[in-house]
Amino acid sequence: MTRATAAQAPRNVLIVLMGSLGDVVRGLALVDACKAAWSECSITWLVEPACAGIVRLHPRIDRVVLFERSRGLAGVLNLRRELRREHFDVTLDLQRHLKSGIFSWLSGAKRRVGFNPKDTKECNWLFNTEFIAESAESIPKVEHYLKFLGVLGIPVPEQLSSGLEHITLANITADWKGELSEPYLGLVLGSSWDSKDWPEEGYAGLLGALEAEGLRSVVLLGDRSKVEMAARLEASTTALKIVNLAGKTTLKELVGVLQGARVCVGPDSGPAHICGAVGTRHITLFGPTPMIRNAPRGSEELSLSSLVGCSPCKRRTCPGLNKVCMRLISPESVLQRIGDVISEKRP
Repeated sequence: MTRATAAQAPRNVLIVLMGSLGDVVRGLALVDACKAAWSECSITWLVEPACAGIVRLHPRIDRVVLFERSRGLAGVLNLRRELRREHFDVTLDLQRHLKSGIFSWLSGAKRRVGFNPKDTKECNWLFNTEFIAESAESIPKVEHYLKFLGVLGIPVPEQLSSGLEHITLANITADWKGELSEPYLGLVLGSSWDSKDWPEEGYAGLLGALEAEGLRSVVLLGDRSKVEMAARLEASTTALKIVNLAGKTTLKELVGVLQGARVCVGPDSGPAHICGAVGTRHITLFGPTPMIRNAPRGSEELSLSSLVGCSPCKRRTCPGLNKVCMRLISPESVLQRIGDVISEKRP
């Protein structure tokens, strides 16, 4: 594989990856590699509003284009006009579905790279012109994304960059920032799937067990749907210093808080992959999603799951088993992983 010459290098590249947050964060690893190979290229990222904030944090993405799903057909037509104005040379379709395939085609790029037809859904492959090798779900998703670089003739960098490393607590201003003055454990209280969420009693049991551990400061993180749960957990202990940030952080602030943590705990979620992107150790609790595919980068060996025959079912809602795969992950097993991280020598 050789570096593209100036004559071969595209000047205008579109990346189509609209969600979820964890997928978008992992996809960011392509940006610096493309810029290193094609120094003069402009990179545009097509994303939905919910994940636009994380894309805008990458300093080397030149433009962010939104697909406003709520506008229906008007949103699609407006997006088509906006994409065609850019005259893209190459489009990378990182999403595998019908919608992303259509948007890849609407970009007007003659070169449209997508997943192998055997790995796509909803006839996505019909809209692209080149494909990466078949991998199914046997490799981590970030490695699957990196296969696009091979098709483009770009070497995979030895060290991946997400573009989020520059966001730290030092460059964040928030009323609660002063409360994070000592090493802390980040507890992520939920995910985008109900089936992936660790039950509240798991977090409560972990807080009780932490009273005997070295980390005395705990930060609770989650969206607005977790505010009440966070309040109950905060009230459940007086032996620990609890900083409750559930429903209080922007995406940029969340990145800073996760980067500043000594270690984080939570389900397979966007925050888990932000931790992977910024180098924070994350103990990921797996049930309905496959561990090999979704363990955050750099913390693969810290992942936990229970030995349940129906896992991973890949269902957003548990089919009548009361999330047994998540309930069987014990606070004691999580505490042991936390101890493993605390005992590590930090670089």
